[in-house]
Amino acid sequence: MEHSATIVVYSTSWCGDCKRAKMVLDSMNINYKLIDLELHPHAEEEMLKVNGGIWRVPTIILPTGKVLVEPSVNELLAALEGRAA
Repeated sequence: MEHSATIVVYSTSWCGDCKRAKMVLDSMNINYKLIDLELHPHAEEEMLKVNGGIWRVPTIILPTGKVLVEPSVNELLAALEGRAA
């Protein structure tokens, strides 16, 4: 996957961790590209590539290329603030 200036969030509608991650991003007014795997199943292949073949959401790709998989709120905040998670 190419690096971009946008955060990419692979998600589903039923995932509690996904809802929490989106709430954090929204509360910080951070723009992100949401890819709902239920609506865009073709994107699953991309998500699996960055997860080493493991199906887990949320998978969040930061503009730096760093990948967060099912991050806690603290891990997500630390990554967004540029601190080690």
